[in-house]
Amino acid sequence: MSTYRSNGPRVAARALGAGAVATVAVGLFSTGAANADTFVPLPDGQKLGPGVTISRTGEHATISPSLAANGAGRVAWVSGLSVAEVTATPEGKVGPSNGASNAPGTNNSSTHGSSRMTTGYIVGCQISIASDAISASASGGVALTGANASGSISLKLGPGDVKFVEIDGKEITKPGTYAVQYQDQEMQIQGCAGYAQARAYTVVEIIGDDYSKTTLYGAPFSIG
Repeated sequence: MSTYRSNGPRVAARALGAGAVATVAVGLFSTGAANADTFVPLPDGQKLGPGVTISRTGEHATISPSLAANGAGRVAWVSGLSVAEVTATPEGKVGPSNGASNAPGTNNSSTHGSSRMTTGYIVGCQISIASDAISASASGGVALTGANASGSISLKLGPGDVKFVEIDGKEITKPGTYAVQYQDQEMQIQGCAGYAQARAYTVVEIIGDDYSKTTLYGAPFSIG
């Protein structure tokens, strides 16, 4: 995983289409049907907001059965590049980082004296991420988790559970281009005996008198 900031050229992205679940695999890394790794390509996306343009490119996921082989576990490795081109923001000062508070409507992002970019995934068990997860976030009915010391993310989900998985974030202290890139970020899902879905999110909060929050969602995809 890497992050960068520059004032370089714009990263091109095409608009994200309708939120159909991406379930068609175009590659299998193993010929054994029971242990096949499924490659899921995902579309690029772009969202314009006050003072910011967010784009996501090169996103894909690789889905594998869990080594626990209990029917309730599976593993996803996700990759992608999220870029925020910020044209207007006060030059804030980064304050103490207490983490996202999961307050209603925040999408599990938070600001601490500066504007901020946060990217991650929404993961749900036996629930449609296309609509219900976003509604749940507005009511504060979801939980936030992040990577452990080894860089792996472990989720325990029951039927109807939704969790926000924060991959990384970037403080925005002045106008410019900010990005978060991640490669094969591992997410382990346990306890979900039914179908599971996930979708990427990138949220940019701009502080100041004209506070704004712009969120780009990715296409939902099946984790099995």
